Amino acid sequence: MLQMNRINLRALALNALVTLSLGAAILAPQTALAQARALPDFTDLVDQVGPSVVNIRTLEKAKPASASGGGNEEQMLEFFRRFGIPVPPNMPRSPRPDRGQPDEDQPRGVGSGFVLSSDGFVMTNAHVVDGADEVIVTLPDKREFKARIIGADKRSDVAVVKIEASGLTAVKIGDANRMRVGEWVMAIGSPFGLENTVTAGIVSAKQRDTGDYLPFIQTDVAINPGNSGGPLINMRGEVIGINSQIYSRSGGFQGISFAIPIDEAIRVSDQLRSTGRVTRGRIGVQIEQVSKEIAESIGLGRPQGALVRGVEAGAPADKAGIEAGDIITRFDGKVIEKSSDLPRLVGNVKPGTRSPITVFRRGTSRDLMVTIAEIEPEKPARRVAAPEAKPPVAGPAQAIGLVVAELNDTQKKDLKLRGGVRVESVEGAAARAGLREGDVIVAIANAEVLSVRDFEQTLAKIDKSKTVNVLFRRGELAQYALIRPGR
Repeated sequence: MLQMNRINLRALALNALVTLSLGAAILAPQTALAQARALPDFTDLVDQVGPSVVNIRTLEKAKPASASGGGNEEQMLEFFRRFGIPVPPNMPRSPRPDRGQPDEDQPRGVGSGFVLSSDGFVMTNAHVVDGADEVIVTLPDKREFKARIIGADKRSDVAVVKIEASGLTAVKIGDANRMRVGEWVMAIGSPFGLENTVTAGIVSAKQRDTGDYLPFIQTDVAINPGNSGGPLINMRGEVIGINSQIYSRSGGFQGISFAIPIDEAIRVSDQLRSTGRVTRGRIGVQIEQVSKEIAESIGLGRPQGALVRGVEAGAPADKAGIEAGDIITRFDGKVIEKSSDLPRLVGNVKPGTRSPITVFRRGTSRDLMVTIAEIEPEKPARRVAAPEAKPPVAGPAQAIGLVVAELNDTQKKDLKLRGGVRVESVEGAAARAGLREGDVIVAIANAEVLSVRDFEQTLAKIDKSKTVNVLFRRGELAQYALIRPGR
């Protein structure tokens, strides 16, 4: 009986072992299948978006090279070779090749693009078509068309070209604002001229500041020369950006790529298609970021807004009452978190529009109205000559290393100031803070300075053991300095 029980127990154990083995064998493929399904599959996206991605080839007319130009280049190369000096990267390493007869088409560059509408509008980068005499668009089915450049905007690096075709497959436009860091994305383009190349990665960062008007999408998708102008696609098959730039020390991909958000690109393309150019707003200020130390010193709290360093005479900001030293904290109802937000928001407003703007000035906020003008090339800062000043005045200012003097009427007129004091000499704490001879102090400790008397009276009330903020003008530009006595 005991022997029988042992046999039964062995049989039961064997059955359990077989059952477990079979179960594991059955579950293993299922687990592997579940894991495989969890990984991104781009095959359907390629089938969906691939027909909308095009190759863009640009040509230029060959120009006869002057004999003297070619000779000079060869002489310079020989000079570098003879003395063992590295050849500059922008100089050809060999004699210029024969560029053919004048007016003969020569290859210039290769890029990518994607179909915006079924009637032949194609979006790409402005730098892809810049300077091209002829643009050739090749569709995935190998049909080629000569394209007409509708418009190109260098500031945003967006361009639109048109081919005479119909029934094309247009891309689906997504919402870049819904995109999340860590989300899978895919790119299709022509790196190094290799058409219909697919690469994938994740969104590394959003709102990356690398340009005046565009908060770029940063990814780790492999992007190389020739990918420019191609689409960045989310897992729903929607275009959320245009691949535009890479960060590289070698010229090839190194893990950091940048794409133009599609909402910004569409806004530009709509203007290019309707008028052939992009109109942007401007208010005529020079700005910089607000540091944490400055924000705390002037009572702003946290570092935000755009510090106005200069105001262009007669510009919308000047007419609205904005002054150098103001910190713009809101524009058109939107908070300015960092200085780069301001040109983007102003640029998107139609010229002629009246928009509310909030500035922080000497401890208080003020609401103003500004009429937006159309953007134009920036004017260089005008250097203001320093006429003969009144004699310097000594006093409490010397305790922080300053000797200041009154401004005369000519200086006030040239600087467009109601008052202020001119720094005649500087040392000690003031010098360490960055003040220089010739600077004009217009406020100290959030108090306006109209004269030496104002400056001395305000300075006399300040706790000498604490940091004091000074707003000053250097030429036409304003900035803050933090004077830390005893350091």
